[in-house]
Amino acid sequence: MADLTHDLSGDPTAPLIAPESPKAQDAGVMGAYGGGGHHRPPGEAGHVRTLGLLPLVTLIFFEVSGGPFGTEDAVSAAGPLLTILGFLIFPLLWSVPEALITAELATAFPENSGYVAWVTAAFGPFWGFQEGLWSWISGVTDNSLYPVMLAANMQIFVPQLESGWPRYVFLVGMSLLLSWLNYRGLTVVGHAVVTSTLAILLPFGVLCLLCIPHVNVSNYKQVDWATVDWSTFLNVMFWNLNYWDSVSTLAGEVRNPGRTFPRALLLAVGLVVAMYLLPTLAALGVVAEPGDWTLGYYGTVAQQVGGPWLAAWIVVAAACSQIGQYQAEMASDSYQVQGMAERGFLPRALGRRSRHGTPVYGIALSSLGVLCLASMSFVEIVTLLNAIYCLAELLEFAAYIWLRVKRPAMPRPYKVPLPVWGLVLMLLPASALLLVVLAMPFLARDWRTIAWTGGAVALGFTMYPALQLAKTRGWLEFEAGGIHFDCAGIYEEPAGGPTANGHTNGVNGHHAPTAADAAPPVVVQPGAEEVAPLLGPKPQ
Repeated sequence: MADLTHDLSGDPTAPLIAPESPKAQDAGVMGAYGGGGHHRPPGEAGHVRTLGLLPLVTLIFFEVSGGPFGTEDAVSAAGPLLTILGFLIFPLLWSVPEALITAELATAFPENSGYVAWVTAAFGPFWGFQEGLWSWISGVTDNSLYPVMLAANMQIFVPQLESGWPRYVFLVGMSLLLSWLNYRGLTVVGHAVVTSTLAILLPFGVLCLLCIPHVNVSNYKQVDWATVDWSTFLNVMFWNLNYWDSVSTLAGEVRNPGRTFPRALLLAVGLVVAMYLLPTLAALGVVAEPGDWTLGYYGTVAQQVGGPWLAAWIVVAAACSQIGQYQAEMASDSYQVQGMAERGFLPRALGRRSRHGTPVYGIALSSLGVLCLASMSFVEIVTLLNAIYCLAELLEFAAYIWLRVKRPAMPRPYKVPLPVWGLVLMLLPASALLLVVLAMPFLARDWRTIAWTGGAVALGFTMYPALQLAKTRGWLEFEAGGIHFDCAGIYEEPAGGPTANGHTNGVNGHHAPTAADAAPPVVVQPGAEEVAPLLGPKPQ
């Protein structure tokens, strides 16, 4: 491995790919930066990472939030008091722990397979595949919400979008247009989401200022415990504050991920909480009757306090929000497909990139899923996606703790400053929330959601062996060798001491080759029941 350790030209925090991996050829590091080949996969020589701090913050913002749109059903289900408390408590119990896990593991595995790599490293390729499939299904289901939300927000000016053929034409046309923008590349997506963020912040800043003279503090105390729809409230609150881990599937496109990811997630948490809490407080101070709050109601509040011009501005902000959220989610879902293909989980053809560097079939498959689901209602879609997302998150939490216990020496450019028992305590409330959300469809006998969740599990359990059979028989072409990680012993501490990044100076900030470098890494064979993907003796 000596030749690999000398070819580190960019982020000194990126773990090495074992040489048996098809993506180790020519570079040996996930995300080498040199050259001008913007469209090469992470890890190949010439691949250039295009995402910096500001675009990454805005992509995370749109993955998770995109503004206060979508909070209306929480108000109608539980009233002002519980909604406000929800946006104060849920970020501490759920968003912060999930963001911390994402920061640690996305910097340890800076590649586009994201959480698939995390779970595979902990439990092997079978469970890594399940994680990838469940997360992708949940993400595509989530993305089908945004054309629906955009149609709802535009109904204040175009009431024909409420139902009938105009609604379906709008949903299909908007989905295809936004998918085409994603096809044009992450540079286009990055510019779009930065612009969309500014277009959302400005009108809601004006709305908050205009609401202040009309605020009635007693509005915030309203709650009718007898009529609270706990299932809808918890599902909507959970959906509004989840998907922090989705950005990990773009880790192979992020410049200097060891430094950029933690900073971006910290900034994004603050931005998301502020963009939910402040406009919700302002609007509820003016109109607190839960029955009035339906999807797109911020435009109505804007019209009441500012007039038609502010209502129109809020509708434009809603359009920017839904466009930005669609772009961020589509990028995450499609790059996940591409990353899984490059890692041998899916047929090689699914990893194909366009001339813009974007995943062709990843975008096509994700767009098809969106078109199939976009005709459903907001609450119906949220309930479906949350159930499957809970399964994926529980698996991620287990993988995170397992890697901390079994691979404590694995290089972690960012590490949550807690011992294992502290991490377990941090994740207990979040895990309890996941179990509650997962159990609600069963308690309510929501057979559609139960069937959707069970179908996703059954699909994963049958797809994996079917793909392994296709690989063995040669029916489909896969990347050779499957998943390989060789994260142990990368940072040998020489006499020169640690680098500024907390690692040590050798060649290009890494350890000088030792005799241990010649030892062959442990290779994870696809389909193996027992896996040790992070093995290899640490050089002494």
